[in-house]
Amino acid sequence: MDFEENQDTGQFQPQQENSCEPGFASPPPPAPPVPAAAAPPKKRYGWKIFWGVVITMSILANLFMVVMLIVVASFSVGGGSNLFNEGVIAKGSSSNKIAVIRLEGIINEDMSREIHKQIDLAAKDKSVKAVILRTITPGGGVGASDRIHHKISEFRAKTKKPVVAFMQTVAASGGYYTSVACDKIVAEPTVITGSIGVMFNHFVIKGLFEEKLGIVPVMIKSGPKKNWPSPFNETTEEEREYLMTKLITPAYERFISLVADGRSELDLAEVRILADGSIYGAPEALEKKLIDKVGYLASAIAEAESLAGIKNAKVIEYERPFRLSSILSSQSKSILNMDSETLREMSAPQLLYLWDAGWK
Repeated sequence: MDFEENQDTGQFQPQQENSCEPGFASPPPPAPPVPAAAAPPKKRYGWKIFWGVVITMSILANLFMVVMLIVVASFSVGGGSNLFNEGVIAKGSSSNKIAVIRLEGIINEDMSREIHKQIDLAAKDKSVKAVILRTITPGGGVGASDRIHHKISEFRAKTKKPVVAFMQTVAASGGYYTSVACDKIVAEPTVITGSIGVMFNHFVIKGLFEEKLGIVPVMIKSGPKKNWPSPFNETTEEEREYLMTKLITPAYERFISLVADGRSELDLAEVRILADGSIYGAPEALEKKLIDKVGYLASAIAEAESLAGIKNAKVIEYERPFRLSSILSSQSKSILNMDSETLREMSAPQLLYLWDAGWK
């Protein structure tokens, strides 16, 4: 082995062997270069951006709707339950108005209160010279129908303003009961009216409770007639006669008496013949003197103008404005409460001025 002197230290160090000399092994070949790691695939953000835009727009739209609800509701605050708008049906003189009050749907306590409020508005408004009762109903509760009849009669007596009943589609039983309180009755050509009479109904659930559910109801009462009619017992002939005498006959007699009072063309005996529960189309009702004229809304308006002694009247209709509180109150009612109320109404006996063709 050769040594080579280190010029800096003066010491001898072994000299690198020549790999080409015989007797020495060749150094191993250099390791192949390590390939660079593959670049990760580029992330795609297109769908994330799309859904982000959609969600953002949805949130903004909902916020806008909430703000609009609050703004609209703010214009409806302050009038309480008596707040109404005046929708214009026909333009005319603002000093001579005809107010249209819509009696539509089954007549119940809520409708009776609503009609009372609108009649009070027409009574206080000096520019209202006449009222049209736009009637679209098969009737409803005896008490609610009678209160509307009384309110119309009271309005006419106190204000001396005429009221015209305008019948559309169906104005039967309780719908006719309220109409005879008016000065005149105008009916559309295709209207169904009449059904003068009263009905009483209740459900008997004895078989369901005892045979299907195994429930035997127990009733303790102070007298034998205390719970007549009972949903837990079959209705006997004695009970039927009792209910006819106590409920149906008095309500029926009041009905035909008010028809005779409201229709000067008919006496009580003539009304009694017509009051067998029959329904009448407009032409037949006119022939039998149950109504005064067959026509449309324009005819009712002309009749109201004639009775009030006015011309070119502005015809308005009372309308409830949108109120946020009504939506919130309806949402606050639980399904359980609504179901219990429905069951109570279905199970409670009802005395009705109602044309119910589906009842057996």
